[in-house]
Amino acid sequence: MSKGTLYDATKCIGCRACQVACKQWNELPAEKTTNSGTYENPPKMTAYTFTKINFTELEHNGKFQWVFNKQQCMHCQEPGCAEACIVGALVKTEGGPVTYDEGKCIGCRYCMVACPFGIPNFEWDKPLPWIRKCTFCADRQGAGLKPACVTTCPTGALTFGERDELIAEAQRRIAEHPDKYVNHIYGVQEVGGTSWLYLSPVPFEEIGFPTLPSAPVTINAERAMAAVPPVLVGVAAAMAGIYWLVQRQQKIGQKAGEEEKQKEKVK
Repeated sequence: MSKGTLYDATKCIGCRACQVACKQWNELPAEKTTNSGTYENPPKMTAYTFTKINFTELEHNGKFQWVFNKQQCMHCQEPGCAEACIVGALVKTEGGPVTYDEGKCIGCRYCMVACPFGIPNFEWDKPLPWIRKCTFCADRQGAGLKPACVTTCPTGALTFGERDELIAEAQRRIAEHPDKYVNHIYGVQEVGGTSWLYLSPVPFEEIGFPTLPSAPVTINAERAMAAVPPVLVGVAAAMAGIYWLVQRQQKIGQKAGEEEKQKEKVK
């Protein structure tokens, strides 16, 4: 059974405890942002921010609304990022998370182009950059724990569990309170379905969610490579070369260290 998380925007108070918990668990560095980080102008999603709370003020059905929404990797059922990855660095696991293996990544950034939610980010500030994104706390799930963001939510806006059961729970809430929610569970059908599901008091397009088809994102990696300008192919090849050199230097260093230890033992 695939795991998922249900986010109920009517319960979220915008405290951003989920952002803090995510930073702490993943040991992500603090960042200097180009804005004040207010509710109206939140910090941008970066390689070192796996989740963020957005805030929208609007009028809906003649009523003023303050609506928060949580943004992170959606962990699609059929992820376009994994489909586009030519080296298998991104993989959809049976449990739900879309995991990333930097040991395989060549830095081509096709995943960034393929993601319909614009989630994967690149470590532009590093000499040897890699892709970074929310992991759905795959390590915590593997230990039988809930994702860090879910654990710290003080209002019950986040519910973790089996995806099918979460869909049934969302349907129940809508049926019991049709005046409280729009009749749409975002993530059930979008791009083939996602592990993160959303309930909202206003239409999702009004709070920044992309309107997407139900068909999953499918990309033929070979065709994509053929369509990419030669300069980008060169960049990908260069990244692969740099990775090979770094790995080679590490192995040479390890071998030299072992030889030095052997010499010390002989002495």
